[in-house]
Amino acid sequence: MKQFLFALVLTLSVFKIAAQDASVEKSTFGIQIGFLGIWAHNESKLTNSIALRSELGLDAAIFGENFVGSKSFIMVPAITLEPRWYYNLNKRVDKNRRIDGNSGNFLSIKTTYHPDLVLGSLPNYTVFISDISIIPTWGIRRNVGKHFTYETGIGIGYYHLFEKENVIMPDKNGVALNLHLRLGYRF
Repeated sequence: MKQFLFALVLTLSVFKIAAQDASVEKSTFGIQIGFLGIWAHNESKLTNSIALRSELGLDAAIFGENFVGSKSFIMVPAITLEPRWYYNLNKRVDKNRRIDGNSGNFLSIKTTYHPDLVLGSLPNYTVFISDISIIPTWGIRRNVGKHFTYETGIGIGYYHLFEKENVIMPDKNGVALNLHLRLGYRF
């Protein structure tokens, strides 16, 4: 009986230790599309629950003088660095849910830089000014099958416009919103 109890305690201890060692992947690479853009990303492991996401992509914008008048569509390169803390990996493992491909809930600080480069045409009276934004974000990421993912997130933060010569800007700083829904493919 003592041997049985010892084996039971040892087995439960091993499962508990395995659950505590849930970890993000060493490196994962993929592409994502969303309502306003396309992005390629890599997430590299920093600790068992923190990954650094680096992302290159094109953010899209649609704007116009009014809803009836002419509209413009542009794409702007976006460079993003985003440390992500996947805070529920152990809980997902305990419930036999997937964590591959960094599937889980996360908190992050999304830092995005848009250079002074526009793909598309701007009206003559419009000037694009490069900017940087820092947005604390909460989100979820889930896998469907082996390669497909979906991700959503929301956050509110800060942006700063970089001043250009001969452009008068009343507000160089402001409130930035990150609201995204993306579908992706993981390699």
